Amino acid sequence: MLFSSLVFLWLFLPATFFLCLVLKKISWKNALLLAASIFFYGWGEPKYVYLMILSIGINYLFGLFAWRSRFVTVAAVAVNLGILGYFKYFNFFLKLLAAVFGRELLAPREIALPIGISFYTFQALSYVLDVHRGTIKPQKSLWKLALYISFFPQLIAGPIVKYHDIEMQLGSRTVTLSGCAGGIKRFIFGLSKKVLLANTFAAVVDRAFSAPYVEGLSRGMILMAVLLYSLQIYYDFSGYSDMAIGLGKMFGFTFMENFRYPYLSGSVREFWRRWHISLSTWFREYLYIPLGGNRKGALRTYGNLLLVFLITGLWHGAGENFVLWGIYHGIFLVAERLFLGDLLDRLKKRGFGIVNRIYALTVVYFGWMLFRLEDLFLYKLLLKKLILGWSQFYETAMFMDARVWFWVILGIFFCGPLQAFVKPLGRFAEETERICAADLAVLTSLLLLCIMMLINNTYNPFIYFRF
Repeated sequence: MLFSSLVFLWLFLPATFFLCLVLKKISWKNALLLAASIFFYGWGEPKYVYLMILSIGINYLFGLFAWRSRFVTVAAVAVNLGILGYFKYFNFFLKLLAAVFGRELLAPREIALPIGISFYTFQALSYVLDVHRGTIKPQKSLWKLALYISFFPQLIAGPIVKYHDIEMQLGSRTVTLSGCAGGIKRFIFGLSKKVLLANTFAAVVDRAFSAPYVEGLSRGMILMAVLLYSLQIYYDFSGYSDMAIGLGKMFGFTFMENFRYPYLSGSVREFWRRWHISLSTWFREYLYIPLGGNRKGALRTYGNLLLVFLITGLWHGAGENFVLWGIYHGIFLVAERLFLGDLLDRLKKRGFGIVNRIYALTVVYFGWMLFRLEDLFLYKLLLKKLILGWSQFYETAMFMDARVWFWVILGIFFCGPLQAFVKPLGRFAEETERICAADLAVLTSLLLLCIMMLINNTYNPFIYFRF
């Protein structure tokens, strides 16, 4: 079930929200939210509900004993990553083995990827690892742990929530009028990002990068398609995160911010402090620091960075392009530690910070091109066309009309540049509990416009559902 679907907006959310308001005891509220979360997941993935329930059960058992046993913790990591690896990477590793041995060792299997498995697996792993470290106590209530892992606002596309961040909220929380209003505000803001902007860009990008157009795109349309994808993935994922954070507030939970205007970054390192913050902090806390972080010397630090970003790329998908995308970012992070960082600092101190932003945007921009084009042959072909400019059959005018240009201009301004200069616009999303009459008028208009768009257009993909 999509947040941006009429079934969710008109039936599921109102029913769950008002039933939760009526119930008085926190245990009853938790039971309702757990049942609603399982129903929410089962709506789109009925056969994989059992897999999620299995994940909850085994991690509950692992958590009971992880604090006293390294073996149990290692087993928990192996089982969780084994399940994730089978569903997400089985055929990918078969392909790698076939390339190494020169022949197919096993036949590929038809394995459907369960939605959200990467997200809820990482949440469960963080719980077991924190229990082992002694930073939290094992949760004796299976139902509270089940709610933590399956809670529908962040179940299928994050943000990745660590157990210690909401442990107290599972047992005691208060829904205030201002908090609830702020949550609704944040939800509508995210819904607008998704429906009005991301969906518009997605329709153009998917058409441009499909047969028969992709091999005959003009240089200008290639550049425009990658720009639109850069906007699409930002508004798609940050919009989902806004909706998840808003829904959490409506039910009394507080989730971490997942985006901080990443396209304003002045370096690749800063970009990863602003983009998908919950994933970045997860890898930092549970992989980079345990590997030694930057405490084992320069060479070890560079190796750790490259390994973490290789795995970051692999986390996003079982394909060579995702692995190369992760290594690509890792190389720039290493370069910034070696020499680029000092150069960027000097430029910023001398008032040339705009150069830093152009550098970061350029790196991220061409990274998104690699991320989007899973066929590496097409990636190399389009790079050659950008350089040489040949075989230009399909121009920008074939894909872009006045309506799309209007949303592109709005998308460019509202992904960070305008908020950086007009502070109240930035606070519109962040200071969620402050609502005035003007906010109410804007939010009502946005909600009505989103509903009209959803009724008239069925094209409503979510990029990160694939991860």
